[in-house]
Amino acid sequence: MVRIQFAIDLNYQLIYPGADFVFNIHAARTASQTVVDERLQISQQVLTKIETDPATCARYLRLTANAGHLHISYQAILDIDHHVGNPDTIGETPVARLPLSALTYIYPSRYCQSDRLSLLAMNEFGHLPKGYRRVEAIQNWVRRHVTFKSATSSSATSALDTLTDRVGVCRDFAHLMIAICRALSIPARFTTGIDYGADPALGPTDFHAYVEVFLDHRWYLFDPSGTAIPMGFVRLGTGRDAADVSYATIFGSVTSPPPLISVRALTEPGRPWELPRHRPEALSTAVAVDAV
Repeated sequence: MVRIQFAIDLNYQLIYPGADFVFNIHAARTASQTVVDERLQISQQVLTKIETDPATCARYLRLTANAGHLHISYQAILDIDHHVGNPDTIGETPVARLPLSALTYIYPSRYCQSDRLSLLAMNEFGHLPKGYRRVEAIQNWVRRHVTFKSATSSSATSALDTLTDRVGVCRDFAHLMIAICRALSIPARFTTGIDYGADPALGPTDFHAYVEVFLDHRWYLFDPSGTAIPMGFVRLGTGRDAADVSYATIFGSVTSPPPLISVRALTEPGRPWELPRHRPEALSTAVAVDAV
């Protein structure tokens, strides 16, 4: 088990008459991720609503803000309990036995055009034994063929663009890996958190995109960009691709600086909290799902 503390500060300048916001910055409450403490501060006196998506456990903060300055501050402490599996014994789930909840993540989506990558996927990975190790090979292939570099992509960049440009940030690595997995009929989804353990040389602490792949009745964690430590990943949003899990969706005219984010692991003698580290085992923070 790990205990993670993180904070997110967002600042906006709103033009008259204001704007509607949908934020996805709250830690999801799941069977494996327990929110021990959390605090939300909003500079404007406005009505708010927090709603939870029952399918993904993502939590959404909704509000309408007035013209002027808006500051959102969210802090949380949470415990994450990992399922640890043996990569050599984890197989793929045949399409005919996939649970309904996983089917959503086998189809092409806005940023993951898996229907355009079938030939590549089969040529590179079709001959490999089906299972965790094949998905690991996909992750490693993406790492070898794409270079991580900040400010090299935009909100319009898709998996096909990344395959062509061979450069991007964490969301681009995630989109490409997801698209290749889906091209092989392996369910894969886009998950957001914080880049715990990232090299400071890459820039300030930021939101992070990673991948979950459905194998042997469970969603397993993968970090195709290789820039952070999966054992320290929190779960904020879960979706088909980045379009589903933006940390802030804004309806109105605003300007804003980059978010200010901090994250650290808490340890204490006598407590069961481990310091997150890279591990060779397969990790999951999702409960097992029965096959059909």
